[in-house]
Amino acid sequence: MAGQLQLIFVNFKKGSYIVVEGKLNADRFFIIRQGKVRVSKEVEVVEEEGGNVLGPGDFFGVVSTMSSHSHIETAQALTDVTLISVQKEQYGQLIQNNTPVAMKIILQFSKRLRYLDAALSRLTLKNASDAEANPSHLFNVGEYYAKQSQYNQAYYAYHQYIKYCPKGDHVMASREKMMKIAPFAKSVRIEFKADEFNRAYPKGSMLFSEGEPGEELYIIQRGSVKIVKIMDAKEVLLAVLKAGDIFGEMALLEAKPRAASAVAYEDCMVLAVNRANFERMIGTQPQIIARLTTLLSERIWFIYKQLANTQINDPIGRMYDALLIQLEKNRAPLHTANDYTFDFGPTELTNMVGIPQADANFVLRKLLENKKFRLVNNKLQALDISEIAKQTEYYRKMQRIEKTRREGGVR
Repeated sequence: MAGQLQLIFVNFKKGSYIVVEGKLNADRFFIIRQGKVRVSKEVEVVEEEGGNVLGPGDFFGVVSTMSSHSHIETAQALTDVTLISVQKEQYGQLIQNNTPVAMKIILQFSKRLRYLDAALSRLTLKNASDAEANPSHLFNVGEYYAKQSQYNQAYYAYHQYIKYCPKGDHVMASREKMMKIAPFAKSVRIEFKADEFNRAYPKGSMLFSEGEPGEELYIIQRGSVKIVKIMDAKEVLLAVLKAGDIFGEMALLEAKPRAASAVAYEDCMVLAVNRANFERMIGTQPQIIARLTTLLSERIWFIYKQLANTQINDPIGRMYDALLIQLEKNRAPLHTANDYTFDFGPTELTNMVGIPQADANFVLRKLLENKKFRLVNNKLQALDISEIAKQTEYYRKMQRIEKTRREGGVR
């Protein structure tokens, strides 16, 4: 039986800094009991939804603490404040003793992720539309994959379009295209029984498509899944998830259409969790909720880094920075001469940082002129990790100098 949770109350005077961006080894987060706190970032790309001033009942520091990464924000007391300090190892007890707090964190994180993801789409692809919010977008997804001869994904998207838009303008076209590509769509599994929670997906099959209503989240038991999004007529790789990872929770928690697609990166087995089972889990399996909070924290930390990446003007600099973010995300030792093979190739890298197709080949050639990189089975391999950290710092420094010069010119 878990011991009683000992909450610690801490006080800060007006003007005090509570946490500082960039500080390593975040080990606790804070819930505001009294007073107001402002959170800010060195690179403030988009204003937080709801603003940057927090009050009683709000929390900060959860992302860095639960993801075990450096702080992504600075928190300063706007008034005298009283805070509840929660150490990372106490989070499981907090869930058991106060489920509403855990649910508030998870729901706010889910909403925050969707908001930040939309902001990133606007910044990396200026002409990206909000079409994915509507199930009719499923037809566009099918059209994209059909043109790429990726028939498993195309067949799935067309099928779901017919299901969710039975009176849509493209129902007849979807039926015709499904019949045409059916012989080539060998790994499609669309319907499962209501009690069939353990599901196997062959490599290349789609678990769900962007624009599709979401009714389940998934826990990967074996294999891997890639999360992708069709933007500006290309597939953008958002993440590669592995055994133990949870995904699909945003649509389940907010009852909104899927913001991205999930495709089996290799043969995989997943556990599907519907809304009723999830609500039971909250009270009976706090370790699952703690894991979900950790994963949401990881994703928010990652997307903040991606947002900051958009502010680097030099495309080579953006690619080095994107590679460093991946290394930090996977906790690779940054200042060693070790080699490292990424989960993606050069094309995914250029898509990841929003480099236009017309410029992609030139930029990739420039990157690969660095002899400390090579391609192995079409995946990017760095022969010396420290080279990425060194190059990233150089381009960030050049960006800071340019920004200072530009601001000086304004004055």
